[in-house]
Amino acid sequence: MACCPLGLTKPKPNQAKHMIIKSKILFILRLICAALLLPIGLLGASQLTGCAAPKPIEYASATPKLDIKTYFNGPIRGWGMVQDRSGKVLRRFVVDIDAKWETKDGLPHGTLDERFVWSDGERQTRVWHITEQSPGQYQGEAGDVIGGASGTAAGNVLNWAYVLRIPYNGNSLDVRVDDWMILVDEGTLLNRADMLFWGVRVGELTIAFRRQ
Repeated sequence: MACCPLGLTKPKPNQAKHMIIKSKILFILRLICAALLLPIGLLGASQLTGCAAPKPIEYASATPKLDIKTYFNGPIRGWGMVQDRSGKVLRRFVVDIDAKWETKDGLPHGTLDERFVWSDGERQTRVWHITEQSPGQYQGEAGDVIGGASGTAAGNVLNWAYVLRIPYNGNSLDVRVDDWMILVDEGTLLNRADMLFWGVRVGELTIAFRRQ
């Protein structure tokens, strides 16, 4: 068996191909972390492989039951932060939401008008349009969400999956978001969202909401 320096076994062709692909992934990750102002740090092989994620059905018996038509109806305020993959807090914000629901084409349709004020003084708006397709199944649209969002509710949780487009250096980067909402009590809802690129977590968003 031929050996590499330092006693390392010479990689097989398929292993060499994997290493090339991994180096390309790391390069792209550095770009997206720059867009999010996140340090890429050191990525190990274990961080490039996925683990089984929880599913909303696992919380079906949890109470109080989350009905977003009830919770996101009227004024809501949230306090949040964005962290990098190491846990360092990058930015903080306060968001005020004006939410309302109506019936369109026989289905419940919600509009969530979000107004953010960031700790660095930046102001940002986002408007979500949400349709309940069937009990516990939702579709959402927003200006910077690519291809729409898919949501599944069970028990006291709602899990959204969508791709968020982030502007960067005159171009844009698309980040997959795994977004969980957890109802704590009638007035309090926690929101935690992981931002992932090629399955690797590059940032995290946390919000605590209170109905006003």
